[in-house]
Amino acid sequence: MKNFINSMDNLPWLVKILLCLPVLDLIWGIYRLIKGIDEKSVLKIIFGIVWIITGFAILWIIDIVCTIIFKRPTLLA
Repeated sequence: MKNFINSMDNLPWLVKILLCLPVLDLIWGIYRLIKGIDEKSVLKIIFGIVWIITGFAILWIIDIVCTIIFKRPTLLA
């Protein structure tokens, strides 16, 4: 799990933005879920599951804005 988390954290900024597009945002949901499991954070696990289910509809906009501003999706990631 650490490899996946580190590889996602070390992606180039442009690739992170591309992964925030509606269908590809599922990857950031999986990232949140895995990071929550790794940190044993129930809130992050729940948030990751919610992101996987609803991320393609509206939450991808939050990821794009946060990635542009902070260089990574920051909302519980």
